[in-house]
Amino acid sequence: MAKDNDTRRAFLKGAVAGAGAGAVAALAPVANAQTHQMPGASAEALPQGERHGAFFNDEQATTVTTFAERLMPGAPGKPGATEAGVVNYIDLALAGAYSDQQEFYRRGLDQLDAYCQATHKAPFAKLPAAQQDEVIAALEDGKATGFQWPAARAFFETLRTHTMEGMFADPVYGGNKDFAGWRLVGFPGAQPAFTGADLKSREAFSRAPILGLQSQASRKA
Repeated sequence: MAKDNDTRRAFLKGAVAGAGAGAVAALAPVANAQTHQMPGASAEALPQGERHGAFFNDEQATTVTTFAERLMPGAPGKPGATEAGVVNYIDLALAGAYSDQQEFYRRGLDQLDAYCQATHKAPFAKLPAAQQDEVIAALEDGKATGFQWPAARAFFETLRTHTMEGMFADPVYGGNKDFAGWRLVGFPGAQPAFTGADLKSREAFSRAPILGLQSQASRKA
């Protein structure tokens, strides 16, 4: 299982450069994204990094969080999708720039749990990790039954893409909490200045501070 987790993490990290950069650029900056909620959402009960309520209900958020964490699992010293707040990113996106995909997600999540109930007698979020991985593999291979629209593979591809965006987009969009994704891949973000030695070095740049768009905007205000 640990080897499978490392393989998934390596794949997603390697795909960061092409992880929907154009789509991320289309998102409007979201102020206070980590605390954006609608009445009735229960952020207090969620694991670190999770917030929702702009679009997802609690059940949907739990499923998306669990799915994303299997795609990008955390490990000691290596933040995963949950810690990075991926569900918050997707939630805010579906309430805004990705609002045209709301029905896609509703139907996809319903079909996902229906498939899991038929195959494993439990919804996706309640399955053991090994069975969750089996379900994800069936989606990726287009072999999960009962999917009409969206198709199983299309649903997988969309969730994978949005997981990558939530891990590695600027935190102003609601994910990459505390720059978890950027720190994971050694991306320094915006810096006040780079020295001549920094520019010549072939080593990964790790000096703080890492700054995002929201920080930059507040500095100009």
